[in-house]
Amino acid sequence: MTRYLLAGGGTAGHVNPLLALADLIRSTEPGAEIVVLGTKEGLEARLVPERGYELVTIARLPFPRRPNLAALQFPARFARAVREVRELIRTRRIDVVVGFGGYAAAPAYRAGAKEGVPVVIHEANARPGMANKMGARRTPYVGVTFAGTPIPNARVTGMPLRPEITGLDRVALRASAREHFGLDPNRRTLLVTGGSLGARAINRGISGSAAEIVAAGIQVLHVWGGLTEVEDPGVPGYHVITYCDRMDLAFAACDLVVSRAGSTTVSEIAGLGIPAVFVPYAVGNGEQRFNAAGVVEAGGAQLVEDGELTPSWVTGTLLPLLTDDERLTAMAERSRSAGTLDGTERLLEFVHEAVSAERTR
Repeated sequence: MTRYLLAGGGTAGHVNPLLALADLIRSTEPGAEIVVLGTKEGLEARLVPERGYELVTIARLPFPRRPNLAALQFPARFARAVREVRELIRTRRIDVVVGFGGYAAAPAYRAGAKEGVPVVIHEANARPGMANKMGARRTPYVGVTFAGTPIPNARVTGMPLRPEITGLDRVALRASAREHFGLDPNRRTLLVTGGSLGARAINRGISGSAAEIVAAGIQVLHVWGGLTEVEDPGVPGYHVITYCDRMDLAFAACDLVVSRAGSTTVSEIAGLGIPAVFVPYAVGNGEQRFNAAGVVEAGGAQLVEDGELTPSWVTGTLLPLLTDDERLTAMAERSRSAGTLDGTERLLEFVHEAVSAERTR
């Protein structure tokens, strides 16, 4: 029996791949023990127990980025967190630490190394986060989603994805998926989403041309998100919903998607072979542009900046693409060639390899 400590959290980008791996372990290794390390403030505090996994929390420890009181206190607080995780590893007889970045990951990486336990790191983004960059210096087992990710010892494993996506048959479900959202089963469909929080530029840029899109024979499923004001254009055939808890069906329903370029989103869209227009988030370290680079270079997606989402772009670029069967078919094939749906299995194989290698030493 293998005892796993899965560490990470804070955002969905850290929690979702962690849960995907945990689900695969649970389904293929019934005797395995899974403990998740996170914080009380992150999404893992809700999502991990909801999925039926044990969550152990430590203090949230942001890396100090400028000299202040928090920076002075950080070394002692970090050392205390490492001691707590070392004790957890010993008492629970953990065999391997698998980290996904986020506040809980860095102490787990250090604790695992000090306890002589193999540490496997998964980096979701094309530009790695600080915790993973630091942790990768101390372990040869680093899995990445995207080729070319600048992190030591990288091996491409792909993104761990949930079974609802990896087992999705878009063609078989297309008609029923459209009916699920109240869409016409036989009409070409555009999916627009900025994620659960929404994206003002995408919301305004696409909905502002609602009448023109619908007049071109296209119906729209627009997932508005939670933090931007809802301005439903009120055009028949343009369907606005605040949240979508069945993104698998939304992907099955659409012919093209306009979306932000988070690592999971890019991985799901490319793995499923969906033509896309990615609108990278302009704030942060620019990782979304790099996340989308592979599928864009393959010809499966286009890249558009926030400021380019104008009525003239919709009528001059988006609508001609949506109404061109040959281009959409070619983009779908190229998107699929740039993606993969077996990232969860490949990461678990990597973890098993690490455990086996350490046991034979």
